[in-house]
Amino acid sequence: MEHFGKAYKLCSRKTIDRLFKEGKQLRAFPLGVYYLETEFLEKVPFQVVISAPKRQFKRAHDRNYVKRLVKEVLRREKQPLEDVLNASGKQLALFIVYTNKEVLSYPELEKCVRKLLGKLLAELQSAE
Repeated sequence: MEHFGKAYKLCSRKTIDRLFKEGKQLRAFPLGVYYLETEFLEKVPFQVVISAPKRQFKRAHDRNYVKRLVKEVLRREKQPLEDVLNASGKQLALFIVYTNKEVLSYPELEKCVRKLLGKLLAELQSAE
């Protein structure tokens, strides 16, 4: 199984600010993603931030659980996105937001992440 190490974590405040100013947005309920083509020092195809709003999940352990679930599903489903980005030599900054009030089960979340990544891949290939 592929790992999802620290190199995949988007930490740059400048990049995150640029992502919200210049980036594009896609939605696949209950997930939304902001994405922007950019350059990283690390040799990874994308870097990601996963967010679960405090407004929806008052308790930190609930927010952490949601983010952990999304991260795990993304780790398992990232291969097609990596293949496309590596083939085109692009790097993406991603900001994924979980917007549902309830926590979805793992299989439901898996379906949503696949749908979101499918939309993202379609968008990237149409932009070429």
